[in-house]
Amino acid sequence: MFIHWGPVSLTGHEIGWSRGAQTPIEVYDNLYKQFNPTNFNADEWVSIAKAAGMKYIVLTCKHHDGFCLWDTKLTDYNIMHTPFHRDVVKELAAACKQQGIEFGAYYSVTDWYDLNWPTTSPAGKVKRDKSNLDAYEKYLQGQTAELIKNYGPLLTVWNDVPREFGLRGAATIKMVRQLQPNILINNRTGDGGDYDTPEQKIGKFQLDRPWESCMTVSAHNHWAWGGADDGVKPVAACLDMLIRGAGGDGNILLNVGPRPDGVIDPAQANLLKEVGAWLAKNGESIYGTRGGPWKPTKSITSTRKGNTIYLHVLKSESGRVELPALPVEIKSATLLSGEKVSASQQAGKLVVEIPAATLEAMDTVVKLEVTGSALEIPALDLTVKAVPNSAQ
Repeated sequence: MFIHWGPVSLTGHEIGWSRGAQTPIEVYDNLYKQFNPTNFNADEWVSIAKAAGMKYIVLTCKHHDGFCLWDTKLTDYNIMHTPFHRDVVKELAAACKQQGIEFGAYYSVTDWYDLNWPTTSPAGKVKRDKSNLDAYEKYLQGQTAELIKNYGPLLTVWNDVPREFGLRGAATIKMVRQLQPNILINNRTGDGGDYDTPEQKIGKFQLDRPWESCMTVSAHNHWAWGGADDGVKPVAACLDMLIRGAGGDGNILLNVGPRPDGVIDPAQANLLKEVGAWLAKNGESIYGTRGGPWKPTKSITSTRKGNTIYLHVLKSESGRVELPALPVEIKSATLLSGEKVSASQQAGKLVVEIPAATLEAMDTVVKLEVTGSALEIPALDLTVKAVPNSAQ
């Protein structure tokens, strides 16, 4: 679960980007004086994440607008100077620990509020007459250290938009690893990082470097609260992200934007619970798997672990799927429910035949037990034939 939240939720406009655009800078920078999310309940947020089958949460501790959701000692522009006067990061980190969910901190490298940053709003398009990146780097590292020391151990430090920061990010990575050697840091520090972060799109099939697609549940692709009319994506669209993400050997960081009163809107929460219900039945084919061996197409994707391959049939009218043969023997072929399906290999081709009556509208998962390790099978580039007339 990705969470974009702050005083900007009072406006229903986008976090950071609406500063100096839909909302005048002077108004935006003073929203915190009205921010009093009295219905915020960290345990409830974490419970929603767990009900969705999520394993970790990443919170926007500081976005491009510079506002901080924790009791930082390095600026007064923080949650403790709002009418709410409670440390959101502290409460959420504690709730995650109590409920067995990992916690990570989003921290924007870009800061259009801080006078030492070289650009300001709208959208970082206004260049400041004076700036001091040396001073800002000290501030950034000081705040990052606060987050790790006071709210850690963290799963990840999730940096963002480091354009003007450049290779200074290497020093940030070095400091972070000194404070917590086992931490993950993304590729938006300005230099390196452990994993890629495709945004609003599913990452490509990639076995040699981890990736995590960040996606929104908002029907209008809002990150922060988009107002009562924002709406949510269909459950099928979110499941498609999840299944294709796993098949491409990546993770999905699915974003919610809580309301200004501190509540994750019921429409968003209910959507996530439906995703969780699907995972309760099919999670075996997602959790702890790697992508492949077949590279994803519009019709199928696949995941694997141990001596098992999970074939995800996303589009098929007849239930018959033709694939390149595997270089191993298939010991058994069933649906996750245990019902047997036909799977035969000959002439370099694997033919799987699923009873039409058992085809699922969203994803029919075929479980193939093979001889040897499924993870050692080389990735197979393929043209799938899902007969008849399925999309390729």
